[in-house]
Amino acid sequence: MTLPLPSLFVSHGAPTLPLTDTPARSFLGELGGMLTRPKAILVISAHWETQVPTISAADRNDTIHDFGGFPRALYELQYPAPGSPAVAAGVSDLLRGSGIDSRIDRSRGLDHGAWVPLLLMYPQADIPVLQLSVQPHLGPLHHLRVGRALAPLRQEGVLIIGSGSLTHDLSEFRGHGPNDPAPDWVNAFADWFHSALTTGRTEDLLDYRRQAPFAVKNHPSEEHLLPLYAVLGAGGERARAERLHASATYSILRMDVYAFRAAGESAPSESPEADRGDALAPAEG
Repeated sequence: MTLPLPSLFVSHGAPTLPLTDTPARSFLGELGGMLTRPKAILVISAHWETQVPTISAADRNDTIHDFGGFPRALYELQYPAPGSPAVAAGVSDLLRGSGIDSRIDRSRGLDHGAWVPLLLMYPQADIPVLQLSVQPHLGPLHHLRVGRALAPLRQEGVLIIGSGSLTHDLSEFRGHGPNDPAPDWVNAFADWFHSALTTGRTEDLLDYRRQAPFAVKNHPSEEHLLPLYAVLGAGGERARAERLHASATYSILRMDVYAFRAAGESAPSESPEADRGDALAPAEG
């Protein structure tokens, strides 16, 4: 029997991730090969905000360069993966079955929350990809419920990826290099989240803005953390969390990657640097 794919939370970092030599880029370049090849990929991206959950359903995805001021080489990158209107319809049906209203968008392409990590994980762009939007005004519990509604997709060979950032205070971005280590206030938040995830403290996670250290500092707005709640929900009612990778880029962006799966499901091979303190040190060279 083939076991279902895990759901994944991927920190996608800066748009320049595919062009920058960092531990996170190296890990994401290996991650696709650690997983059973999916039939389709659903990306819940921090960079698509709507009033209600909206599913992309294009036959062929355009690459959206939704940023400015970066090197020309970045705007030349393309990720022409096919879409999947059929899977999009299935996503809509699952949400409706859980009492969650949704919309279909047949023209939406892939924003950099989707194509940046996928360019590293699946560079051939030959797996159908669709996106699901986030609703920051509805908070973590809503996204947990959305993820729980979508959990059956994992049994059908759909890889569900939440793409955001474990920490995301862009006011502190300037002046840092891609391999600068994270400060204590970034690591304290990431460590709290890791403990809460791996010990199943869902209620604490839902209340993170009061309980986690430096929560509002690390997330002045919530959109980059909400995809994590969706994939936590997609892992199942008692999902186990496993950190596959831990590093930092530009000092204030923790690039951690988590897998969520039900008890008894197999895990991909863990990255050697996962859960090691030295994963947060500057890379050599």
